[in-house]
Amino acid sequence: MFAEALAARLDGIVELSPEQVRVLETHYRLLLLWNRTLNLSAISGLEEAVERHYCESLFLGAQLPPGPLAIVDIGSGAGFPGFPVAVLRPECSVTLIESHQRKAVFLREASRGLPGLKVLARRAEDVRETFDVAISRAVSYKDLAGSLKVLAPNADLLSGAEEPPARMGFEWKEPVALPWGKARFLWIGRRA
Repeated sequence: MFAEALAARLDGIVELSPEQVRVLETHYRLLLLWNRTLNLSAISGLEEAVERHYCESLFLGAQLPPGPLAIVDIGSGAGFPGFPVAVLRPECSVTLIESHQRKAVFLREASRGLPGLKVLARRAEDVRETFDVAISRAVSYKDLAGSLKVLAPNADLLSGAEEPPARMGFEWKEPVALPWGKARFLWIGRRA
């Protein structure tokens, strides 16, 4: 069911190998299991989870520049968008930042076997590494403002129609509407 729903939503947008689909489905099953005791996601239905969690994240990953990149996912939560991006772009190194310790434990468990994926269980403001691109989804602009421009010169954010504020220190391109509608956009910015 997961593989079929993913293929239907991504048709003509992103191509995945059978192994990539298997890794994403394993993550989804683990997410359902852990979500019983740890609030990782309010989205529980298969169709909505595939679209909002996996497809949106994979769309972002497909929009990133080609080649190896150092990517940081700020406020990764259950691994979105960073986990699917790491699966789609194995040539990249992806760091998931999650300050909630129990969510970080889930991320470590889910990311076993993905060599290019690392989990940092701390606040983004406390991270001293720098990256090529910062990505994020479902994190408020206010919460991103303090760390975004320190961590990376480029930012790709999955958000609504509201433009990120100038105080974040980025110049934003016209937003890219996500193929699945519902007023969801990808904001691509470069440090001003």
